[in-house]
Amino acid sequence: MKSERRGTVRSPRDRFKRPQPQEGNPGPRDAIFARPLPRISDFHFGKETATVFDDMLPRSVPFYLEIQRMIGELVGDFAAPGTAIYDLGCSTATTFLEIAKTLPPDRDLSFVGIDSSEEMLGIAREKLTEGAFPWPFELRTGDMNQGIEVHNASVVLMVLTLQFIRPLYRERLVRSIYEGLTDNGCVILVEKVLAEDSTFNRLFIQHYYEMKKRNGYSDLEIAQKREALENVLVPYRLEENQDLLRRQGFRAVDVFFKWYNFCGIVARK
Repeated sequence: MKSERRGTVRSPRDRFKRPQPQEGNPGPRDAIFARPLPRISDFHFGKETATVFDDMLPRSVPFYLEIQRMIGELVGDFAAPGTAIYDLGCSTATTFLEIAKTLPPDRDLSFVGIDSSEEMLGIAREKLTEGAFPWPFELRTGDMNQGIEVHNASVVLMVLTLQFIRPLYRERLVRSIYEGLTDNGCVILVEKVLAEDSTFNRLFIQHYYEMKKRNGYSDLEIAQKREALENVLVPYRLEENQDLLRRQGFRAVDVFFKWYNFCGIVARK
């Protein structure tokens, strides 16, 4: 696979220089919903969102950096030489860069990132290039509601992605992932989930909004974003996600992270 990197040719030693961790978030602050909006449109991943996405995620997803670190460890466990690592809904490629902090840079791998947003992919290309990402990578647009193909993958990532896929198409997508994985390959899924009990669900959501307020979001921002997400983010219960994976053939499914209404699942082919 041909790398998308451009610019000065580096020596072999420089090519495998491990990207340095970034302290804090130097990008623009998320204020998309900070002022009253006359009309709340469905949430989208265009330029406005892409520009502030690297600030939005750590402030909106509990233990976001720890989840990314855990993903990096799990990828290191399953990434087999001569295979590909896919990230479906890769957004700005933060997960690829986090993986690079723990994965041996001389392991023979290629990376494929797919996202529906060209604006997200543009930022991803800049970050991977500036971060001296040491593996060949391909970034391309794709609508996962329409189906995607996965080839020779030892790991497939869906980090806060499946919840945005229309429920009608989720079985087909997970089946495509299963068929494109190598034997003993894995899928790593991070999702917002519904609780089994309505009381727990209400309490978990309440505590989630409290977390967002601690991270600087106002009641107005929380309410307007909730309305914007209502028709586009459709969460399943944890058990429903696990059953979905098992129905498509995954022989081992387990939870590696859980916080109120967020979870991380790993499943092995």
